[in-house]
Amino acid sequence: MNKQELIEHLSLVEHIEGGYFNETYRAGYIVSTNREGQERNILTSIYYLLTDDRPIDHFHKNKSDIIHYFHYGSPITYLILDSSGKLEKVKLGLNIAQGEKPQLLVPGGYWKAAILEEGEFGFLGEAVAPGFDYRDMEIATVDKFQESFPDLWQELAPYIRKS
Repeated sequence: MNKQELIEHLSLVEHIEGGYFNETYRAGYIVSTNREGQERNILTSIYYLLTDDRPIDHFHKNKSDIIHYFHYGSPITYLILDSSGKLEKVKLGLNIAQGEKPQLLVPGGYWKAAILEEGEFGFLGEAVAPGFDYRDMEIATVDKFQESFPDLWQELAPYIRKS
């Protein structure tokens, strides 16, 4: 199966962060939080696809924890950055002997970016708890990253969405 077939069969659409997605589940249960609007679904899940023509999931952070599951295709490299500037690189894929991980937790409040470095596509699933809400997401800006992470700026700059 190629990227276009996946996009069509799974009804994927372009995502604001980069790549393509389709929400596959939103739990009907509601939890109260200390966030804007307070109530959130207990869990949401999506399909997520990075392709050779949309290979970057630009830096952003969410207030909720997100678990990423690798399904199919080429591995995807994650850049995970905490507020102190500690940068971690994790390759999501199925070649465990080569250090790839089939599953990755990115805690709420951490910046993350994902990159398809080679191949036609990398296909993932994501689960978010409490459930995803756009009010809980922040997309990185050039100004914020230059100011917050000056020592890492050159390395991170390619993965900041340009307005």
